[in-house]
Amino acid sequence: MIPVVRGVLDPTSSTDQAAPLLVLGPSLGTVSDAWAPAASRLTATHRVVRFDLPGHGISPATREPFTMADLAAAVLVLVDSLGGGRFRYAGASLGGAIGIELAAGPAGDRLDGLAVICSNAKIGEAEGWTSRAEQVRRQGTASLIAATSGRWFAPGYLTREPDVVGRMLKDLVDVDDESYALCCEALAGFDRRADAGSITARSIVIAGDSDPVVTADQAAELAAAMGARSELLADTGHQAQVERADTVAALLTAAFPANRYDAGMIVRREVLSGPYVDASLAGITPDTRDFQRFITEYAWGSVWTRPGLDRRMRSAVTISSLVTAHHWHELELHLHAAQRNGLTKEEITEILLQTAIYAGVPDANTAFGIAKRVFAETAAAAQNDDASAHAADDEED
Repeated sequence: MIPVVRGVLDPTSSTDQAAPLLVLGPSLGTVSDAWAPAASRLTATHRVVRFDLPGHGISPATREPFTMADLAAAVLVLVDSLGGGRFRYAGASLGGAIGIELAAGPAGDRLDGLAVICSNAKIGEAEGWTSRAEQVRRQGTASLIAATSGRWFAPGYLTREPDVVGRMLKDLVDVDDESYALCCEALAGFDRRADAGSITARSIVIAGDSDPVVTADQAAELAAAMGARSELLADTGHQAQVERADTVAALLTAAFPANRYDAGMIVRREVLSGPYVDASLAGITPDTRDFQRFITEYAWGSVWTRPGLDRRMRSAVTISSLVTAHHWHELELHLHAAQRNGLTKEEITEILLQTAIYAGVPDANTAFGIAKRVFAETAAAAQNDDASAHAADDEED
């Protein structure tokens, strides 16, 4: 069964209907107000929607079991009610798990960006969630207060912000017991670890160093599996979006560029390397400025940012196209980029062999010569890095 989740458009959101939609997902036991401080820092460039889980805040209670896939479908219903189309998503804890479900499932081709905050592709063990569901059905969410305050916040936060903690714990008590228990059971059945590597949305994983629910090591493993940027926040527990609202908002602003040019520039730097792009920008003249902006906005901001293909595949297609069109200077650049995107020397060799059949042996021969030079440069750079690392170790010894 697909439950109902209701959301509110942040009142300070951008009034520009062309502004990207950013959906903020909550942690279990919290309401959308917990996102308000961070959300207010994102509304200048986004239409920001904060939603509540079933039986939380403004979302109606439910008595029918549901899965994480059902919760993801409910979020899509909400997004479609706001006009549909592409959107960005950031979620904390259970909200982050919904984001992973969206990215690995029904919204994989609709997400422009994903932020997973204090969450994982599998959170805890099924037995723990079913046990908590039973406890809440017997004793209500009020029985969770003592354990929750220590689980949610880093040491010292309660002393620094007693009013914030008090409000959040009151919201927990007000949550519908059965809906909370059903959320626990949805988490008990949630495991997307095998699918994390298939997520193509541009992603960031944010963790707290004092989070006992999703540890720093677990968050780092998730980021590696997703190929995502990873950020660890100091002196932060399980509610990073609350404890570090300013920092989280700043990270989301950087991860979710407000326009196509900014998005393209980020990808361009990641693929071609920062120094190369800096050199290109330094060489801009009044005659080439518009062309450089065109490349960044349309090649990098419109095509390379699309979620339909991962960067390895895009590099493979680009290599073949450049060989076919005899663009040898660009080929050298993109052979370096392909290795940065994760293609191995052996895979690039196979791509050139395949290209030889359809683009012609002479062109492939030229491409292999360029690849040989690129591989040698890569090997030499790696050898220099190893030598520098050994030298640094010797100095420490």
